[in-house]
Amino acid sequence: MTEIPPNPARAIATPADLFARLDQLGIATTTFDHPPAFTVDDLMQHADRMPGMHIKNLFLCDAKKKMWLVTLPHDRALDLKKLPAGIGSARLSFGSADRLMRVLGIKPGSVSPFAAINDPDQQVKVVFDSTMMSSDIINAHPLVNTQTTAIRPADLIRFLESCGHRPQILDLSQYAPAG
Repeated sequence: MTEIPPNPARAIATPADLFARLDQLGIATTTFDHPPAFTVDDLMQHADRMPGMHIKNLFLCDAKKKMWLVTLPHDRALDLKKLPAGIGSARLSFGSADRLMRVLGIKPGSVSPFAAINDPDQQVKVVFDSTMMSSDIINAHPLVNTQTTAIRPADLIRFLESCGHRPQILDLSQYAPAG
């Protein structure tokens, strides 16, 4: 698969665009404002007022330029050397900030499944941990790291499908580091 170059005429969705899309789909969400959270630890300082599953998101690439957004519970560890067997990739590494902006229209610290709204060509494959999908609520940044939006798992999948993305759901605990 050859990476599709960005369309310079493509508009990057804003949080307001995202919320309008969710409203159009009839998806109810709750959004919390907070100081910028660049890491999971930053966000967890405010998590007590945001009920539900808190997540972390990994933007990954392989040597063949294929890309994945892997989303899992905030406290789950993942061994990137084991993961390729589960998602059908070559050796994985973290995607650059430039690629993240070019493909998903977001900056590091704001990575979330909601960024699929900016990937109409489905260049990024979305992978969800099955544990988080059994929670009542999932919390994700709405394209910026100064807010967190709570959404039901089924509604998150419906949103992704409206963007042309069908997430792969895996038990990522089998790809945890040894020990």
